[in-house]
Amino acid sequence: MTELTLVAPLAGWACPLEEVDDPVFASRMLGDGLAIDPTGAELRAPCDGEVMSVHADGHAVSLRAANGAEILLHVGLETVALRGEGFTRHVKDGQAVRRGDLLLSFDLDILAARAKSLVTPIVITNSEDYVVERRVVDRRVQVGDPILVLSGGTVVAAAPAWATSAAVRKATVPLAHGLHARPAALVAAEAKRHAAEITLSAQGRVVSARSPVAIMSLGLTFGAEVEITARGPDAAAAAAIAELVEHGLPPESPVVAAPQPTPATPPRAVDGRLQGTPAAPGLAIGTAVRLRATPVQPDEMSYGPEAERRALDAALTGARARLTAQAATGPREQREIVRAHLAFLDDEELVGAAEAAVATGASAGVAWKQAIGAQVAVLRGIADPHIAQRADDLVDLERQVLIELSGEPEPRQVLPAGAILLADDLGPGQFMALEGGLSGICTAAGGPTSHVAILASARGIPAVVAVGAALDAVPEGVGLILDGDAGLLRVAPDAAEIEATQMRLAERQTRLAKSRAEAAERGRLADGTRIEVFANLGSEADAHAAVAAGAEGCGLLRTEFLFLDRAAPPDEDEQARAYQAIADALEGRPLIIRTLDIGGDKPAPYLDLPAEENPALGLRGVRIGLQQPELLAQQLRAILRVRPEGQVRILIPMVASVSELRIVKALVAAARDATGAEAPVQVGVMVETPAAAVTADLLAAEADFLSIGTNDLTQYGLAMDRGNPAVAAGVDALHPAVLRLISQACVGGRKHDRQVAVCGGLAADPLGAPILIGLGVTELSAPPGAVPELKAQLRTLTLAACQALVERALGCEGPAEVRALVTKVLGATP
Repeated sequence: MTELTLVAPLAGWACPLEEVDDPVFASRMLGDGLAIDPTGAELRAPCDGEVMSVHADGHAVSLRAANGAEILLHVGLETVALRGEGFTRHVKDGQAVRRGDLLLSFDLDILAARAKSLVTPIVITNSEDYVVERRVVDRRVQVGDPILVLSGGTVVAAAPAWATSAAVRKATVPLAHGLHARPAALVAAEAKRHAAEITLSAQGRVVSARSPVAIMSLGLTFGAEVEITARGPDAAAAAAIAELVEHGLPPESPVVAAPQPTPATPPRAVDGRLQGTPAAPGLAIGTAVRLRATPVQPDEMSYGPEAERRALDAALTGARARLTAQAATGPREQREIVRAHLAFLDDEELVGAAEAAVATGASAGVAWKQAIGAQVAVLRGIADPHIAQRADDLVDLERQVLIELSGEPEPRQVLPAGAILLADDLGPGQFMALEGGLSGICTAAGGPTSHVAILASARGIPAVVAVGAALDAVPEGVGLILDGDAGLLRVAPDAAEIEATQMRLAERQTRLAKSRAEAAERGRLADGTRIEVFANLGSEADAHAAVAAGAEGCGLLRTEFLFLDRAAPPDEDEQARAYQAIADALEGRPLIIRTLDIGGDKPAPYLDLPAEENPALGLRGVRIGLQQPELLAQQLRAILRVRPEGQVRILIPMVASVSELRIVKALVAAARDATGAEAPVQVGVMVETPAAAVTADLLAAEADFLSIGTNDLTQYGLAMDRGNPAVAAGVDALHPAVLRLISQACVGGRKHDRQVAVCGGLAADPLGAPILIGLGVTELSAPPGAVPELKAQLRTLTLAACQALVERALGCEGPAEVRALVTKVLGATP
């Protein structure tokens, strides 16, 4: 056990961290310590040590003492905004310093006029390894006065070479909604794979890359720059994190939501109409039902640190088990959101803050509430609404863990038929716990990009948010009309309004009911032309939904669900079981399995792929399989073990040349020999690159079928990244250039009598399906929920009409003109 005394690095008034006007420091997110409100203009070393880093803008210095304690000295609050103005650096990274050496000097007048505060936090960033024996606060100190005594750590006589070396990379956030919950969780998971201390810094804050909550607290929005620093034997991790941030996170399309009312003009009722913000589309008539949300108050009595720590561990385990069960069910959107919540429960800093509070005498419930509250305050202070709304997820997790601590069962509310749920706000956990006849949701608070909005949309439940305090005046049991498209709640509508809305609903429901009733029929045009309608799948649950919706088979099984979000790839047996379960769920219908399509926007950390300047044009799709043939061969063997033989077809992604297809076909032949498969298996190629489209005739000579992925074909054909908000609006598969590429693929397929399918997003577009049929596509594969209406639409079309439409569409100048043409000629609606 060693002891380290820190002395005041500057003169001024010493105060506790709790008094610092910044929740990151005040909540000890970065570590324990104290702060000094300075009266001098020099920052000196508080102990002997080595400079770990001097921030580029000169407002912060990190030191490492001989006993391993890492000390962050941050001059003022939000001083990074000064961009170095007023600061002079006197040391550099890696420099040895003695106690009292000058580190920085600064202009007090500039800081006083332009910084948020002069208060300077002095924080031990690895304070979990130390005990603060003595601390001087609430009095004036001079430079050199003892202010903090630490015990713990180990004296390091000769630090290893990596201890003072650091790899630093910068990255620009490309996501439309910034580093919110799900991408933050992926960054943290990647950081945990590396034996290095990794931090992210932006806007004057430095956080651990292992903490998704801390990452969110940086408020990194689209286009923001973040600095990644890695120290340790695996310091190259900085490059991996930078690569993940810039190129490896799943892309997002920009969300354009109706503007929320400003505080100056709060939402209010006008003639019984409450205007809010659209959050999930749809229309509902029902009655008002209030959310029964009893506040869960923590037990403030502590039964000792050890008992409270065990209670906290048990509560976290219970909440984790419940979330894990939810992650295995429900639509894709629910599974993704739940996985992000699981990452929060495993957040080292969040849990560490709660455990630290327990150690100082707080009960488990109070400690958890404090830890969550500090992070909620940070997130709600972020200007970007998409990231700020993630605070709702933390509030929801607070409630779930407190319920576990209470020992009471999770409260569940059974709603009557036609219930339109009214609430101040609604968390994802509360939403998933609702039972009964939920017809719509209306909340006083919340935002259109909240996770509840995403869940409601996935389940087809209309939702309106941000109605404001006027919602409190709506009496329970009153009749309501909720318009999720217009963001409107009509209170106590009259008979004429109800009748008009009922007619709208009836027309829609009649159309849906008819399409569902006829969904089991084979896909055909009005003239009898056969068009197969398959479903795109990503799980066994999707397969059951597809069969119920009338899908004639699976046109695309995305096997990435087995390979992502894990530390190692699945083995052959695990894959075979998963594929067999999906085949069984399809009850003999064709199953087209796409081989692993990772790389680009779908990273798999265990593959240890090299950093690429442009991953979308690098190692992805079939190129990964060809670089790592055993991984592909293992998957092919697993696919060929599915019974009965002949049900499965194999689809190869991102093919750009015949040579790639030939290599894969050789691997398929070897896999047939290894598994003893007797029946031949069809091998098709994804047409996703312009190269594949224009050489489709060559590919069709070797392939058994072609399947066009319109999403990638569009972005490659138009040279527009669909994950880049600056150009995403122009990524439209009905662009005449894309249609001409699809036409070439169809011509190439017909030359060798090969079926041409479309499994991209255009297949489910009511304006796109007629065009695809006219171009020569004979199989459409769409999300399961879209199958009934797609089949119904096909029954209104004729091949001749679609072909005539295509002749005119190929001569259009842009996608808007194509869409207008289809709408006018066929009356199709988006």
